[in-house]
Order: sequence, then C-alpha cells, then structure tokens
Amino acid sequence: MAYPTISCISIFFLLSLSITPSTSTCISESPPIPTPWPHQFHSILVMNKSGILQLIDLWYDWPNGRNFNIIQDQLGKLLYDLEWNNGTSFFYTLDASKKCRSAQLSVGILRPNWLDGATYIGQQHVDGFLCNVWEKAEFITYYEDIVTKRPVHWLFYTGRAAHVMTFEVGAVLEDAKWQAPVYCFDKSLEVNSPKLDNAHNVQGNILNRISVGSMDM
Repeated sequence: MAYPTISCISIFFLLSLSITPSTSTCISESPPIPTPWPHQFHSILVMNKSGILQLIDLWYDWPNGRNFNIIQDQLGKLLYDLEWNNGTSFFYTLDASKKCRSAQLSVGILRPNWLDGATYIGQQHVDGFLCNVWEKAEFITYYEDIVTKRPVHWLFYTGRAAHVMTFEVGAVLEDAKWQAPVYCFDKSLEVNSPKLDNAHNVQGNILNRISVGSMDM
C-alpha cells in the first residue's frame, strides 16, 4: 500500500523540478548598453553615400575638448574639420587656395557617453562582424562588435554610412596639429571659403546634432 504513495511523491517532486527552470526563463535580461567612447582615440573611417566615398582621419580628444576630422574626397580635395568643445569649428584647406570658414555651434563635441539612452534593436552581422545595434534619436544606427566592444559601423538617417577601419584607443595627435591656420582668422577670406554642404559637414558636426535636445552637452 505504501508504493503508490511513494510514486505520487516522486512524480510531484519531478514535476516541481521541471517547473522551476521554465519559470526562471521567463525573467528577461536587461538589453546591453553601448560602450562609452574612450576619452582619446584615433580612427580611420571610410564614408559612403550613394557611392560617393571619403576617407576620414578622426582624432577624438575629450580631455582637451577637441575633435579633428581630416577628410579626403576620393581623387579630390583634402578638407580639415577642427572642432572645439566651446562650439567653435573651423573648416579649411592647407593648399595654396587658403580657404577657411569658421562656425559657432550651439553644442560642443560629443561626450564619451553620447550613446546613453540609445534604443537597443538587437544583433546584426555587418562588415563581417557580429554586432550589437542601437538607434539614437532616429538619427544614427550604431553597430558595436559584441566581442571587442569596438565600433564597427555607423549609419545615418540620410543613408550615409561609416565603416570603421581602425580604432586606436589612447592615440593622441600632437598639439601643433590642432592649430587652425592664421588665415582662418582673416574675415576677408571667408568669401572664398568652402561651402559646408552635406558632403563635408560630416562626422563630428553631424554627430553633434544627435544630442541637441536629447542630452546635456
């Protein structure tokens, strides 16, 4: 008479074991958060907009409040985009034309944590890497390698895409290279300065606009 009682207890015990794991799987994990940018880094980017290519030599230097984009159009001109955390930017050439235009923006360079508040949209393969993917302010989609946590790819809402070729954490450009040329301070030359069109208003200044109204710069 004792055998059925033992059997019922055993079945109840086994059922309880099977319920426990299934219950725990209902607890959802928090989505991953993007890795903050290092305070100083150097990166080479290939930009592509509808087949129009640019090579960008990017220097980010948060401790010194500055960001530098050296932009090479494919088989074209070389443009320098120098940005400071007080909102001042200079766009210039270093050739014989001595073209330069300055601008005063309402925000400075991006903070290292500028991706805070981005919406996680899952994992995707891009440029041969498996990445975690976030969207920020319906302006940019950001792809980060799930293993190394390095940025791999950025896609702007305009379709402009950045492919990250190198990412050197801690690399710093020497101070002398951060000085805008003297003719940038001659207002009479601005009439011949390069236009700030979509092809050249890239990287730092485009990214700066992500943060307007969405985070304290």
